[in-house]
Amino acid sequence: MAESEKEEMTFLQHLEELRWHLVRAFVSVFIVAVLAFMYKEILFDVIIFGPSRPDFFTNIKLFELGQMINMPALGINQTKYDFQNILMAGQFTMHLKVSFIAGLVVAFPYIFWEFWRFIKPALYQQEVKHSRGAIFFASVLFSVGVLFAYYVICPLSVHFLANYKVSAIVENDLNLGSYISTITSIVLAGGVIFELPILIYFLAKVGLVTAVTLKKYRRHAIIVSLLLAAIITPPDIISQVLVCFPLIFLYEGGILIARNIERKKLKEQMQ
Repeated sequence: MAESEKEEMTFLQHLEELRWHLVRAFVSVFIVAVLAFMYKEILFDVIIFGPSRPDFFTNIKLFELGQMINMPALGINQTKYDFQNILMAGQFTMHLKVSFIAGLVVAFPYIFWEFWRFIKPALYQQEVKHSRGAIFFASVLFSVGVLFAYYVICPLSVHFLANYKVSAIVENDLNLGSYISTITSIVLAGGVIFELPILIYFLAKVGLVTAVTLKKYRRHAIIVSLLLAAIITPPDIISQVLVCFPLIFLYEGGILIARNIERKKLKEQMQ
């Protein structure tokens, strides 16, 4: 009975520790969200509405490239878009939502670090040693995914979706909430998808996947990459190719990671 109570107490202690990790992670998101909320002009005029403006970096470079190779179609988002809000609290709600998402994106490295601190005591010393760079690489991959989605996918998606028409008699009056949901979902999806090598790393460490298995399902992975590219991008071939290639590259990187882990395990067993 005493042993049972001790085990129950240990379990409750783990829950208490997890709670404090979650609290600290939420506080980090909250602090960044408050700062983002305070700087409304930068958050919306510069960042959120950036991909829709002619002076956005990607739009400028594509326009210049189109002029250079005589392809005017590359000049995307060269006209000013007008956005409308039809809800009484619509703009305030969007302000809160985007501030929270900004907090989530910026605070991601700290959130991952808190998660790592929680699971670290359950790992063996050797596993901790081999996983020291996980926080750094996870943060870098997430940031690269966010930037790739923001600077590449977002402007292409905005141009395609804002100008697509089923009929010439139908005008596109862009809804604020729809535009923001599109931008934020693409950015978050980009950050999450670029975490694929980290996921493969942990799965390979616990023996759930191997390099042989990943090679066996390479064709399936390519099909899944094409499907994901079709889901998170507008249905034009250029956008889908731009998204599909990084996904395939990340999968191939995962194969190399799994192979490296297997070699290290084999080397340790031989010693």
